[in-house]
Formats: sequence, structure tokens, C-alpha cells
Amino acid sequence: MRGGTVVTMTAIDVKDLTKVYGQVRAVDRLTFCVRPGQVTGFLGPNGAGKSTTMRLVLGLDRPTSGTATIGGRPFTRLEEPLRHVGALLDARAPHGSRTARGHLLALAASNRIPARRVEEVLELTGIAGAASRRVRTFSLGMRQRLGIAAALLGDPRVLLLDEPSNGLDPEGIIWIRELLRRLAREGRTVLVSSHLMGETASFADHLIILGRGRLLADTPTKDFIAARVKPRVRVRTTEPARLREVLLRHGHTPVESDGGRLLIDGVEIDAIGPLAAREGIVLLELAAEEATLEQAYLDLTAAVAEFTARAPQEA
Repeated sequence: MRGGTVVTMTAIDVKDLTKVYGQVRAVDRLTFCVRPGQVTGFLGPNGAGKSTTMRLVLGLDRPTSGTATIGGRPFTRLEEPLRHVGALLDARAPHGSRTARGHLLALAASNRIPARRVEEVLELTGIAGAASRRVRTFSLGMRQRLGIAAALLGDPRVLLLDEPSNGLDPEGIIWIRELLRRLAREGRTVLVSSHLMGETASFADHLIILGRGRLLADTPTKDFIAARVKPRVRVRTTEPARLREVLLRHGHTPVESDGGRLLIDGVEIDAIGPLAAREGIVLLELAAEEATLEQAYLDLTAAVAEFTARAPQEA
């Protein structure tokens, strides 16, 4: 028991985690829990502390203070860790002179994983046809697939993947999206770091967002978007001037857009359609502009991005 609740044996539990490098606090008193049965997106601007946090969870760095455990234990105390935790942090890690199969067989032997599992993950990740090739001949996308194969080798209940879509072609991006969802449906704990907002929105059920080493958000994806982005309606009519006057009269502030359309912020379709109908105004288009994770993310992190570029007109 912890805090009156049962600790899930495959959860990633980070508590008061801090890492200081010289004068830089890369991670600053982080506390969060990544739970099984869902894909958790791990987001934040460059320098936010995501990679450092993952390294701390995997025992590759030692925390200045605080703890990071998996199923209640530090990663370094797990026997045959590949059977418990799979990780992809750097697709360039495998030695270039090894073949893909040789790399996976070495990992399997060190964790007492049957050799037949190597063939299974080669097939699963779509690189069985290149298993005898040297890793140095692989494209970035193929290296990513090899890294994912290594992460899945021990059939682990916990997965940490850093930018798994990096270098993948469109087919590969769809494949990794479906793979992540399937792993979560199987009850595994899946933490995925990414800079691709649109892609993250397509697979992440939950979000953990960092900024300058601190926790900014720990929330379901849908709730995060709904809380930070106002609804917007797009409308086109044969009588734009008259519709504008009606909207203003009812407290709405339309803004002209392309193609003669009007945009109305902070309102739902249900409020605009009946209003136009009562006035006898013919609508050619009436649609809700769906809020995006990118909009919500930028709204949250604008003040904490370490590196930002000027807008093109300012450059």
C-alpha cells in the first residue's frame, strides 16, 4: 500500500525526483505515475528534462534526490531486466558491425530469453528480411525498428520509448501507432516521448508534460485539450454582412477568414445554427474546428520553452 492505494506492480512511479548537473536542475522534484493499460505521452520542449527522466528511471543516471521505481523497485534491482522493461532511447546504440539478428541474440542470451523470440520480434517489426545485414547499412527507420525489436524482446510489461516514430515512413508510423495501442490493450505500461503533437494525439490516452524540469500537466489527453483550447465554429453564408450583424447583436465576435468564411471563437455549433435559422439566413457551411493537441501544448509551454525561434516576419 502507498498513500492508501495499492501500488500497481507494473507502474512507473516517480517521486520527488531531482537531478542537478552543476548549476543546472535538469529535473526538479518530479512526481508522477505511469499506469498500465494506457499509452502515456511524455511531452515537453527541448531541455524540459524528458530524456534525463527516462535515463533516471532506467538507472542510467543516478538522481540527486528522490526515487524512480518500476513495480515498486529500482530498475537496477531487477533481475533479467529485459523480461520486465523494454526501452528505446537511442536507435544508434547497436554496434554497426553486428547483424540485426546477432545484436538481438546477444541481448537474448544475456537475459536468458529463448533464441526463437529473436525471430518473433524480427517478424513483428518487419525487418526479418534484413536480419543478416550489418546494422551500419540500416536506414534510420530500420534502426528504429531494430530498437523496438530489442525493447520487445523479453515480452516486457513496461515499455519506455523515446521518439519511436523518428525516421519511419508513413506505413511505419501507422504500424507503430497500432502497436502502441495493442500493447496498452494487453495491460502493459507504455511511456512514449515525442515531439510530434499530431502523432501523439493519435495514440496517447494520457499526457505527462514537463517544462524546465518541472511537471506542467498530468492529465487525460482529451481533458487537456478541452481545458486549454476554446471551441471555434466556421461558417459560410450567402449573406455574410447580415450574419455578422446578427452575431454581434447576440454577443459573438466573428472574424473574417479565407473564402468568405467567418470564424466565431468560444461557441458551439448548436448556438449558431438555430440563430441563423431564426433569422432566415441560408448557411452554405457550418462546422466546428476541432481543437488540437498542438494548440493546447503550445498554449501551456509557451513560457517555458528554452529555445524558441522568431516568427518568419520577424526574422
